Amino acid sequence: MPYKVSHGKAIQVTYSPDEVFSRIQHENIQFIDLQFTGLTGHFHHTTISANTFTPEQMRDGLPKLDGSSIIGFTSIDDSDLLLKPDPNTFAIIPWMTENKTARLLCDVYWGENRGRLSRDPRGISQKAEEYIKTQGFDFSTWGPEVEFFVFDKVHWDVLTPYKGQSYSIESKEAPWNQSGDGYPMGLQEGYYPSTPADTLTPYRNECVNILNKNFGILCDNHHHEVATAGQCEIDIKYDYMTNAADAAQSYKYVIRNVAQKYGKVATMMPKPIAMDSGSGMHVNVSLWKGNENAFYDPDDEIELSQLGRYFCGGIVNHAKALSAICNPTTNSYHRLVPGYEAPAYIAWSSGNRSAIVRVPKHLKGKNYSNLKRLEFRAPDPSSNPYLVFAAVTAAGMDGVKKKMDPGDEVRDDIFKMTKSDRAKRGIGVLPKSLGEALDELESDRKFLNPIYTNDVIDKIIELERRDQREIAIRPHPHEFYLYFDV
Repeated sequence: MPYKVSHGKAIQVTYSPDEVFSRIQHENIQFIDLQFTGLTGHFHHTTISANTFTPEQMRDGLPKLDGSSIIGFTSIDDSDLLLKPDPNTFAIIPWMTENKTARLLCDVYWGENRGRLSRDPRGISQKAEEYIKTQGFDFSTWGPEVEFFVFDKVHWDVLTPYKGQSYSIESKEAPWNQSGDGYPMGLQEGYYPSTPADTLTPYRNECVNILNKNFGILCDNHHHEVATAGQCEIDIKYDYMTNAADAAQSYKYVIRNVAQKYGKVATMMPKPIAMDSGSGMHVNVSLWKGNENAFYDPDDEIELSQLGRYFCGGIVNHAKALSAICNPTTNSYHRLVPGYEAPAYIAWSSGNRSAIVRVPKHLKGKNYSNLKRLEFRAPDPSSNPYLVFAAVTAAGMDGVKKKMDPGDEVRDDIFKMTKSDRAKRGIGVLPKSLGEALDELESDRKFLNPIYTNDVIDKIIELERRDQREIAIRPHPHEFYLYFDV
């Protein structure tokens, strides 16, 4: 759902179907891009002529989708699906100037009035929002911090294994740059460099302007991240769950298309560069009753309520199983290793970035109670945000229902602890591979049942096992090729 800023405040903008058709007419829109997300997190679209789009299609859906051709959706013998546009997601795509085009995000339904497709990720997120309400809360807020890389060029050869396989990355910012006209930064030396070392400031400025003005996604900050070779982050303002997942998917869409305009290539791959920091998607979450943040307690030392601790306990106790959804590629586990700021150990803390769950402590007091939240640092941007937010909801609410203790707060640098020190303090370790994560999900899946159907969990496991097998029989460069476009 889009936002606009008025007198310094964010105001949510909603569109009725009639208002959408009015904008299509008055702004001379020629085409409508119908966009939706597949189970694996890929963004898909089909485009219709604006002059054929009708109010009945907005209401009843468009019979434009073969579900068997979208990985994980349906079988070929029962594949007729409908795309139902959400009028609140209307946005004009600014780089399509010759034939003016707007987009609408869509929900996916079966034909013949058979209801919602259970494997529609957006539907799973919406189901999670309803589940939160049944547990006595009005809503939750979510703020994903999506990191990504922008390279000048990427080359790979993975189709001729008998000859050899390879990939290479070009970037003026990288220490291996041979052009002689840049200011290269070393590995893990890319945090907040000034221009001209940071070559991507104009690119990020344009991304932010498009997200703010065209897509109604409020961004309050952008910067270069820790890794060399163009690692970036643009911060999205927190929002309701499905809105935040919509924003994360639209964010990926915008940064890729603007990168193409600049003659560059953007990727959400968690660990494209060996020996350097990877890209995460830290997830910030809080529960609300009316105008009160249920995670805030002014009398607590770190201002975190007991409810917030129980929610944290759910995440910590289910962290290994969550990895299969939050870190869904083999490449994800190259990032989750000590030494590169990504969390590898299962613990929680306030202000400690070596813990898997963090309670940010920049500001305190009643005036900042709306900012009290849990930051789950394990997820990465190869994941499907709709599925991640829903799974974290299920884990956290399981912690609330069962009053799960997250354990003692760990204030020391976990990366510097010995194995015996971690064992004494009960600090567990995240799965070291996708296969291990899937084993954990298969043995610890019941917490997902209030939101996920068994059919969806089974399909997620099946698809990730397939990718795992694909990587196992091919050399490492094929992994780069397979996951570069996540």
